[in-house]
Amino acid sequence: MTITPNWLEKRAYLSPNKEAIVLPDGTTYTFQQLKDDARSYAAYLQQQGFKKGDHIAVLSSNSYEMAVIIHALHYIQAISFLLNVRLTENELEFQINDGEVQGLIYHPEFEETAQSLTKRTSIKACNLFDIPSDQTLDQGQEEINFDDISHTLYTSGTTGYPKGVQLTYGNHFWNATASAFNLGLHDHDRWLLSLPMFHVGGLSILYRSVIYGIPIHLHEKFELERVHEDIMKRGVTIVSVVTVMLEQLMRRLGQDRYPETLRCMLLGGGPAPKGLLETCQEANVPVFQSYGMTETASQFCTLDQENMLSKIGSAGKPLFPGQLKIVENGRDCPSQEVGEIVVKGPSVTEGYWKRPEANQAAFNDGWLKTGDLGYLDEDGFLFVVDRRKDLIISGGENVYPAEIEATIKRINGVLDAGVVGVADDRWGQVPVAFVVKSDGTLDETGVISFAQEHLAKYKIPKKVYFIDELPRNASKKLQRRKLLDLIDREGEK
Repeated sequence: MTITPNWLEKRAYLSPNKEAIVLPDGTTYTFQQLKDDARSYAAYLQQQGFKKGDHIAVLSSNSYEMAVIIHALHYIQAISFLLNVRLTENELEFQINDGEVQGLIYHPEFEETAQSLTKRTSIKACNLFDIPSDQTLDQGQEEINFDDISHTLYTSGTTGYPKGVQLTYGNHFWNATASAFNLGLHDHDRWLLSLPMFHVGGLSILYRSVIYGIPIHLHEKFELERVHEDIMKRGVTIVSVVTVMLEQLMRRLGQDRYPETLRCMLLGGGPAPKGLLETCQEANVPVFQSYGMTETASQFCTLDQENMLSKIGSAGKPLFPGQLKIVENGRDCPSQEVGEIVVKGPSVTEGYWKRPEANQAAFNDGWLKTGDLGYLDEDGFLFVVDRRKDLIISGGENVYPAEIEATIKRINGVLDAGVVGVADDRWGQVPVAFVVKSDGTLDETGVISFAQEHLAKYKIPKKVYFIDELPRNASKKLQRRKLLDLIDREGEK
């Protein structure tokens, strides 16, 4: 059992006047202000009857107040259930009931949803902005036990019901320190956060800020011009992005160059097209590709600067002290052979909330089966291929949607692409593509002809649909299930 001081309490003691949070309009908050507000909010929550061990949901998009509430819940030792604001009321109700949630703190933007949820469940709701700012916390949790659960974050639930991933304080701490060992820590570091904090990628940055003692530039969401301006003018050194964000930023950058202050573009959220990475390389954009998931408290592997150019496309090696191997049919795979990515380490969750069968299936002697496919090269660097559940098996051949998507994105006039597998009487499954285009002259023949030049025959999309926008979740990850729904609707016409 490891006990440390409350992280925010300690940081405010060490660096009270240092910037903690910077908003796009220039408003700043110090670590002392963040601590005072968090303690005040915690006192209010105690007055509402909330206590240690309670399950408290938070329904909010990124804001200073959301950051305060996350820390306030630590002071009363409640377990946070951070809700995805893009979910339907039915989906939110499921998570509240499944998680046995007692309270809901909501941003006024979502008041209608919150009030509806209070009628459909037995939770007590508090408007985030109604909380007084002059409350005094007489007894707050001044220490943190690494073994205690801090959050339960639900997976996206693309197949079956979503599962609540239980993360401990230790998971978060080891993730933060492992990241620093890899990326380094500079006195002038500023981390831009536009990923949603209700997902682990955004949440982990909030903790790195407090543990490292560096400010975060907090954006409500990814807005291209605001993010671009922050990088160009406000000394941001690290930015966390997913592929679609990086693609937009590179188009916006054009022939310009980022300032030397930007030392890391941390890329997560799945495999990135090699062409995009090569474009970033030509523009001297320092992209560090990473691999992680909710179950690993964010990044688990990250490419380091030394190998950034020689191992383009790789997600690097496991961060210290994580372990990773590739397994298929119960055996460890040699280099270059694709199999399931399996991980182990102190940042890995101990299990899913109330899912004994899922835990039994996913864990073996501390190793977690991720459900992702990849391979290790001869030097031990990880290359992520795709999600196992997205794998297309066509005529006995494995077809990886991410590879086809990366190829299509190389076509002039293509803004985005998504690929899924559909049933086929002859081959079992065949790939079909969805394309977002800027060039009105591009047609299905053009896409398929390009694919024929660069892909094996069994990987060529059998049909191409042109749509205005691909369905992506709040973390900008492609929701392939919704693409399949579009095909179903087409078939009903």
